[in-house]
Amino acid sequence: MTRTGGCRCGAIRYAVEGDAAHHAVCHCSDCRASSGAPMVAWYAVQEDQLRLLSGEPALYEGTPGAQRQFCPRCGTGLFYRNAAMLPGIVDIQSATFDDPAASPPDAQIQCAERLPWVTDMAEMPQFARYPGM
Repeated sequence: MTRTGGCRCGAIRYAVEGDAAHHAVCHCSDCRASSGAPMVAWYAVQEDQLRLLSGEPALYEGTPGAQRQFCPRCGTGLFYRNAAMLPGIVDIQSATFDDPAASPPDAQIQCAERLPWVTDMAEMPQFARYPGM
């Protein structure tokens, strides 16, 4: 199975061969800070499963050893690596897949850092589009 994806502006494209080691939603404060979102879904694969098709992502190392890559043009977060914690693994932000709904996450991690209101999201009012539109 091959999955493809890329950044919002299309400058960076990638392909992933095979299945993920795991696919998890992360609630840690580092993921929140880097994404500006309450959580991030990560599709973890071996380094040799990921192939860049076009573009060159920028690199940010916040915590020593934790490398986040993103599009330098549009800012879309793409990849995470930490050789000490996850040797040989690259995490791909699964919302950047061309079909992000094709493979739902199977776990939530770092729940000790989860924002309290996230657990009640299903009970909030829901609108198909922006209310009043």
